[in-house]
Amino acid sequence: MLISDILKKYNEGFRDFREINLSKSNLSGMKLSYANLSHSKLTEAQLAWSDLERCFLVESDLRGAFLYGANLSFVKLKEAVLIEADLTKANLSGAQLHKVDLQGATLSGAVLTWVSLYMANLPSVNLCGANLSGVNLRGANLEGANLNWSNLDGARLSGANLKGAKLYGIKLKGAFLNGLDLHSVNFSGMNLENAKMSGMKLYGTDLSGSNLDSAYMRRSVLDQANLKNASLKQGQLKGAQFVQANLMKSNLMETDLRTADLSYTNLNFANLTGADLSDANFHGAYLWGACLNGAILRGANLTGANLRDADLSGVDLSEAILTGATMPDGKVHF
Repeated sequence: MLISDILKKYNEGFRDFREINLSKSNLSGMKLSYANLSHSKLTEAQLAWSDLERCFLVESDLRGAFLYGANLSFVKLKEAVLIEADLTKANLSGAQLHKVDLQGATLSGAVLTWVSLYMANLPSVNLCGANLSGVNLRGANLEGANLNWSNLDGARLSGANLKGAKLYGIKLKGAFLNGLDLHSVNFSGMNLENAKMSGMKLYGTDLSGSNLDSAYMRRSVLDQANLKNASLKQGQLKGAQFVQANLMKSNLMETDLRTADLSYTNLNFANLTGADLSDANFHGAYLWGACLNGAILRGANLTGANLRDADLSGVDLSEAILTGATMPDGKVHF
């Protein structure tokens, strides 16, 4: 079918173009909103700045298609193939992308707010600077993807594969990251306020200067992580591991660190005012000059810890183990 025939039918109110072959066709700037193009072949089609709002493209083949700046809002792309397609600056807000294949596609600067990319195949995809706020990426394959400077505020990433992904400068405020393995990643200066991060593997990760206020990080592993100058105010960190981590000058005011393992951790000059540290392990930890005003250390293990010049005013140390600990006055407790 010729492009002119398609336009004529469309202008006459016809919308059903299923199983049509438009490979390598030039449809740039065309208005085809609400059209049904499911199971169609659009490989290497030119669709720049086209209006495809609310179109049906279910299981369609768009490999290598050029969709620069296209309007794909609320489009149905379930199980569509978009391998190496160019979607730079395209608007995909509200689109349905369940199990879509975007391997090697370019989506830099694209808008994908509140899109479902559940179980999507996105290896090596370019999402640099994309708006992915509120996106469902649970179980998605993002191995080697470029997510630099992208906005993932409120996004759901539980179970996603981010191995080798580029994550510099991304926004993750309120994101769901439960169970992810992001060890040794550079998250310095990141905004992770109110993020859901329970059970994460973050050992060796650089979180220096990051905002983790009110983050939910229960049972997460942060051994040898760098959290210097990080803010974790009112965080939920029960049972988390910080063995040999650097928390120097960090803000842990009113944070829940019950049963957390902070053995051999650097907490020098950290602010732990009002924190709940019940049954936490501070074996060999460094708390030089730390502020623990009003903190709860009931049942905590402070064996061999260094509390020189620390502020322990109003601290509950009942049942705490202080064997070999250096107290604020420099004396070793026996």
